[in-house]
Amino acid sequence: MIRKNKQALTALVLAASVVTSGFSSLSASAEGGDQTVHWTREQASNIVLNQDNTLPYTDIGKLEKLAPGYHVWDTWPLLDRDGNIASFKGYKVIFSLTAPSDVLPGKVHDIATIRYFYSKNGKDWTLGGELFPKGTALGSRQWAGSAMLDGDQIHAFYTATGREGEKQLTYEQRIATATGKLVADSKGVRFENWSEHRIILEPDGKYYQTKEQAQQGEGGGYAFRDPMWFKDPKTGKEYLLFEGNSGGAVGERALEQEYVGSPEYARQHSVPTGAVHANGNIGIAEVENGDLTKVKMLPPLIEANYVNEELERPHIVVKDKKYYLFTDSHINKYAEGLSGPEGMYGFVSDSLIGGYQPLNGSGLVLANPPANPYQAYSWLVLPNLNVVGFAHFGNLDGMSIGEIGNQSPEFQFSRFGGTLAPTVKLSIKDDRTKVEQQYDPGWIK
Repeated sequence: MIRKNKQALTALVLAASVVTSGFSSLSASAEGGDQTVHWTREQASNIVLNQDNTLPYTDIGKLEKLAPGYHVWDTWPLLDRDGNIASFKGYKVIFSLTAPSDVLPGKVHDIATIRYFYSKNGKDWTLGGELFPKGTALGSRQWAGSAMLDGDQIHAFYTATGREGEKQLTYEQRIATATGKLVADSKGVRFENWSEHRIILEPDGKYYQTKEQAQQGEGGGYAFRDPMWFKDPKTGKEYLLFEGNSGGAVGERALEQEYVGSPEYARQHSVPTGAVHANGNIGIAEVENGDLTKVKMLPPLIEANYVNEELERPHIVVKDKKYYLFTDSHINKYAEGLSGPEGMYGFVSDSLIGGYQPLNGSGLVLANPPANPYQAYSWLVLPNLNVVGFAHFGNLDGMSIGEIGNQSPEFQFSRFGGTLAPTVKLSIKDDRTKVEQQYDPGWIK
């Protein structure tokens, strides 16, 4: 049962009355110790689009398809074990979620398959095929992940969604891995000798919400996906970042001061009861003894309780000895009483664990232009601060994304990008970012 209004208001009054010299608007979670910090309603309320964070307008209809015959969306590059863009015998490799181009855009996630592309110049990509041999990957379909190359061995991480062989489509999400061999020769690039696929992470119900917990009470979402491999250059330790939701059912989540912000802000702003359904977080797990099949789950790095429901595809770039943590979110995933664009958001800290502050005061790093609010999504910042994403929906003439599924198939196909969006150059100085320029779609420098 959802907390009653009176309970939420009581919590807010308590939050507003607590004044201590050590209070910070981005305070640490008591349970997570110094690790978990909160993206607060106060910080998110500062989101404003400006020339530094707004992308140029993209005419979706004029973009060339990366893979004619397929829709392409979430994309990630092959990295080496030091976290750089890998080059193997002169080839770069990227991986994308794909589906046949005759599938309606709203159905692509139901049949998503990981395919790969390779290129020598990072601009002109050749479709290699499916990453895994048919029938070997876990889940009824596979969602986004990451890949790391060590010598000629590829370590692939992905989201196993649903269960293989299920008769009715489900949205259970687990994190899986497999190891294979990368081969490059006169015939192109291919993968061989895959190991058995293994599940290495599932939500624990404490820090990360299970599917069963998410189904208790109306509203809210469920996520345990998007594993992103990361090596800490300061320590040499390896980790997986992932998207999750804060553990527990909706009815167990009371409003806390650290979700709101400063006492001054809390005194002036009430929190709608329905905001309880927003509980997105960014999780982390540590690789044990260099064995990439064994990872130890840690408390979340970021929680967005009462702020945002989805913090997708989290990843870290280290620059000037600072850790820049990026994530993507949608317009319709903000908690009641808050608003923000389809955009990429970011936080900065002097250490991998703890201390994250929102970039640009609000967290917003880049956003689609108001005239084309859904033109791109699923951005990923590369080590050189180039940002890749995919072309989503364009030229909707004020229509919300929730209305697209009610339109004719012809309308949907004509407005859906399903290919890579223009690459964007980002600059960063301390806790400030700026969109500098735009390159050709899919340019992996």
